[in-house]
Parts: sequence; C-alpha cells; structure tokens
Amino acid sequence: MRLGYTILYVPDVERAVTFYEDAFGLDRRFVHESGQYAEMETGPTALAFAADALASSNFDADYRRADSAAPPAAFEITLVTDDVPKAFERAKEAGAAPLAEPTEKPWGQTVSYVRDLNGVIVELCTPVGG
Repeated sequence: MRLGYTILYVPDVERAVTFYEDAFGLDRRFVHESGQYAEMETGPTALAFAADALASSNFDADYRRADSAAPPAAFEITLVTDDVPKAFERAKEAGAAPLAEPTEKPWGQTVSYVRDLNGVIVELCTPVGG
C-alpha cells in the first residue's frame, strides 16, 4: 500500500489550480475537460482537486466543505522547499492567509504556515534534516 493522492474537494477546481500555480509554483499535471477534477505535479503523490459537486457522485454522506471563513480542518498539505521565507512571501502575494511566519524548529527544519483560498492549511517547510 502507498499514498497515491491527496484530493481536496473545492467549490471551483480551476480557481484552486490557478491559485496553487500562483501561490506555490506548482504545475498542472492533469485537468479533466469537465472542470470537475485536476491534479498538480507534486512528485509521486499527487495533490488533486475535485469539485464539491463531484463528491455526491462518489459517496452518499455529507461532509464539511472547505471554507476560508471557518476554522480550518484538522489536516494540512505540506510543500517542501529549500527557501521557506521566499515561498511564504510568494504565497501571501498570491492571496494566501498567513498563519505563522517562517521559524526554525529545534530539529533544524524551517517551517511556516498559510491558509489557501479555500481555508486549507498549507505548511511550507525545508526537508527534515535540511
């Protein structure tokens, strides 16, 4: 077993893809012509977006939709970079809401946190041990 995808349900897939391109410099891997699903190029584990409307065709249960006005859900997306301060500034310039300025942790890793346009927590960090 391996982690293949992290899929975020969002109200507007194209808007989320464009935001992640602008804020984090990610490239589109795949965007379905329906506009209901897209993947970003993030290495072996893909970050993907699916439209809220698609959720009802995948499962019957309701779920808490992403909402930048509500407290964030208890998970985060982590993007690894060698230059956290630069990545943090880029994300803010693209409209990410800052949560925590870049800080060096006791184990030597530099981390910062923002919320994306849908309120998802995104950690920006250096590699562990880097």
